[in-house]
Amino acid sequence: MPLSSDHEIANLLADTHTIAVIGVPDRPGTAPYEVASYQQSQGYRLFPINDQEKTVLGFQAKASLSDIREPIDVVDVFASPEDVPAIADAAIQARAKALWLQPGAHHPEAVRKAEAAGLTVVTDKCFMKEHRRLLSDLPM
Repeated sequence: MPLSSDHEIANLLADTHTIAVIGVPDRPGTAPYEVASYQQSQGYRLFPINDQEKTVLGFQAKASLSDIREPIDVVDVFASPEDVPAIADAAIQARAKALWLQPGAHHPEAVRKAEAAGLTVVTDKCFMKEHRRLLSDLPM
């Protein structure tokens, strides 16, 4: 079952240091960019995943999760539901600790598979909104 309690989500956010952001473009004003920018401002180390970009927020963009050679705490997903099963498989292969599916990226089968592999899963919640609500004094 995906994380749902405020306590569980707050613990995940507090224990996270590295985030791979799937589908983040180098375009201010887009939801993925704004969330990634917020994550960066909160001290998280970002790995933008977008095979169409060279850099995002000053970080070298990676084509896929398999291009990251460091431990990943959270795979934050901005993608269409049909892309989520392959992303969940890649997160499992990368030994990520958690899969965070932003609103609109939900895929029940991928959630079950990720959880069965031991990943913590958050679905249909915005990382930035949850962080602000649970751990930050910044306004929403």
